[in-house]
Amino acid sequence: MNRDEFVARLLERPLLLDGAMGAWIHAKGIPNDISLGTVNVQNPAIVAEIHQEYIEAGADILETNSFAANRLKLAEHGLQKETVAINQAAVDVARRVIAKFPHKSVLLAGSVGPLGATLAPLGRVSVSQAREAFREQIEALLSAEAGGVDLLILETMSDFKELKTAVTVARDLSADIPIIAQMTFTRDDRTLLGLRPDEVARKLAELDIDVMGVNCSTGPANVLRIVSMMHQAVPERPLSAAPNAGWPEQLEGGGVRYPATSAYFGEYARSFVDAGARIVGGCCGTRAEHIQAMRAALDNPSAPKRPLPTIQIVPQEAAAETTAADKPTQMAQDLAAGKFIITVEMSPPHGIATERLLAGARMLKEAGATMLNLADSPLARMHMSAWAAAHLVQQEVGVETVLHFPTRGRNLLRIQGDLLAAHAMGIRNLFVVMGDPTRIGDFPEAMDSYDIVPTGLIQLIKQQLNQGVDKAGRSIDQATSFTVGCAVSLTPKDPEREMRLLHKKIKNGADFALTQPVFDPAAAKQFIETYENSYEEPMLPLVTGIKPLYNSRNAEFLHHEVPGMVIPAEQRERMKQAKKQRREGVLIAQETLAQVKDFSHGTYLIPAFGRFDLIADIIDSLN
Repeated sequence: MNRDEFVARLLERPLLLDGAMGAWIHAKGIPNDISLGTVNVQNPAIVAEIHQEYIEAGADILETNSFAANRLKLAEHGLQKETVAINQAAVDVARRVIAKFPHKSVLLAGSVGPLGATLAPLGRVSVSQAREAFREQIEALLSAEAGGVDLLILETMSDFKELKTAVTVARDLSADIPIIAQMTFTRDDRTLLGLRPDEVARKLAELDIDVMGVNCSTGPANVLRIVSMMHQAVPERPLSAAPNAGWPEQLEGGGVRYPATSAYFGEYARSFVDAGARIVGGCCGTRAEHIQAMRAALDNPSAPKRPLPTIQIVPQEAAAETTAADKPTQMAQDLAAGKFIITVEMSPPHGIATERLLAGARMLKEAGATMLNLADSPLARMHMSAWAAAHLVQQEVGVETVLHFPTRGRNLLRIQGDLLAAHAMGIRNLFVVMGDPTRIGDFPEAMDSYDIVPTGLIQLIKQQLNQGVDKAGRSIDQATSFTVGCAVSLTPKDPEREMRLLHKKIKNGADFALTQPVFDPAAAKQFIETYENSYEEPMLPLVTGIKPLYNSRNAEFLHHEVPGMVIPAEQRERMKQAKKQRREGVLIAQETLAQVKDFSHGTYLIPAFGRFDLIADIIDSLN
């Protein structure tokens, strides 16, 4: 197939890509430490079975099992000399499956992923080394004995320079092979190197490609927004969209679970087309049933679909000066006295400008917040240091803060040093958490290890630092005086496990708990009663999470794509039917807060999209 034929086919109707490959190879018994490319050679029947499931589900385009089959990635398994054989085997097994369906016009795309190493000057891989690695893989995909691929899909690229290198190599090898070029974005709608979707679209439009798009990244809602922005920037270019099945949830034992259902995915298929996509499909976490649902939606013009998002660009705020801090003293006293705490989550700025942070903190203080929570690298995205932001808020606004303190990404030396620094700056309230894995954030290649888990860190702070000694038992001259909070979900999927962890945190000295957002007060109250009966001890003071729903799309997104978030159907229907959805979200939050207040020592308010004005409305209901 040449480029003109491919574009003509796109104009006839949208084409459907297949879904994930790697996860389902592992699900069929292949160990996680095995290179997926070798399965093409050693266990081709497994790959063939997955390919066949996608064709039967209605996929128009299959991707070869060659995403990580370049010499740099294969070298991690000592297989760099097998690069050509592995890629040609990927083509051969897919061609054999396609041949079983002569009545279907299924195309074969050669999958080419990132090299797995950063290009110079940010990394140590030169452009010439990258060219050779891409050339070896792409040439193998084009020249397989079974006839080669029909097109190339360069996917999950986070560095435009790397993608441009791959496109250049592909065009050197074939002037007429259709090329789909897809980049991946973080949850704040930027590439890992900071490019916005509109910037990416304009850069891709300058390359000699046939389709540009986005894959992986996050779930359908975010990808729809990114595709819409790309379409606005270059409305004349065909796009592709292949989202993950929501945000991944890490399971015990190292597994990953994706929450988005096939029905939810199907509702986005035609929305992607409305946003400018001519190729749609799935990425991580999607299975044959997701592709089947998208097929049904594409074939039915009247199928339910999601509305297109409205895009708004928020300008950066001006910078502000900083000075020294005063000591906070209030939280421990409020907990001891039974005074109801009102705290609001804030994120430090993505840069050095602090005016917006401080303005929001002042407004929340005036509205009645008794303290403010400062998140540390929320969603594993780069922000100003949380304890620096907390220091500024305490000094400039005069309100006590709770510092989020994740253990992930810190060794014991840094943990203790950061804690002592925070204490010296007057930050004495801590919320100890594991933190988000770096693979979901701005810099997935960043170190993600840790020396201690939250239960252990609570013990270190309460039983050692607060007693005047470090982890090794050596004196630190003066004992710290931290008040320490832990995390708990009052409506968990596995209540017994959550209770075991909570019991350890209490035993190790936790003073209070911040809960995940509560949407079902009755279930939350039942969790508390079950814990107290099972462990024969009172629940520690709870500062209960309340998150106002922003609109119906937000409610559906949280319910379907965010692990651990369950929005009752009744609340989602209320949001859907409400004429003023933001106001309805505030009303639901106010009602929920009124119901949880009897078993809470405070509320932890989590704003949607930085809308502190809506949080102020919720606080008003307490006054």
